[in-house]
Amino acid sequence: MAMGQVREGARLGVWAVSGVIGLAVLYVIGAFAFGGAGWITAPFRGEAEKRENTVGSGEFRQTTYEEFFDLCGAVQNAEGTIQALQEERKAASGTRTAQIDQSITALKATRIESVNAYNARAAQEHRAPFRDKDLPYRLDATAERTTCAN
Repeated sequence: MAMGQVREGARLGVWAVSGVIGLAVLYVIGAFAFGGAGWITAPFRGEAEKRENTVGSGEFRQTTYEEFFDLCGAVQNAEGTIQALQEERKAASGTRTAQIDQSITALKATRIESVNAYNARAAQEHRAPFRDKDLPYRLDATAERTTCAN
């Protein structure tokens, strides 16, 4: 094989590879230009649109705002009931003491669930802006008393 034939074959190979790359680039440009690649960005666009629709909704804002107060109030209600039961326990009979102890245990669990729900919602990026400025950022599950408004 002569050197000229090798060069000619290499030149044809380069042209063939360039042609394939060129066609691929044109295909990608065409896909984006005519919306064929919209499925690539759909998850991102869908999440952004969903967030804008949810956060922009007046009903969502009001519900979330009230939800923080409701959860904090539920924590305070459980604390108040626990305290009342502890006071009653001091003069209760043996049978009633056992009932009170069971109720206190259940109320402590309910209180912890409410604290965890409050903290989880306060940490959510799309809900946090709707927590009233007077409400705490987080509630403490180990505290004996919860303050809902400063």
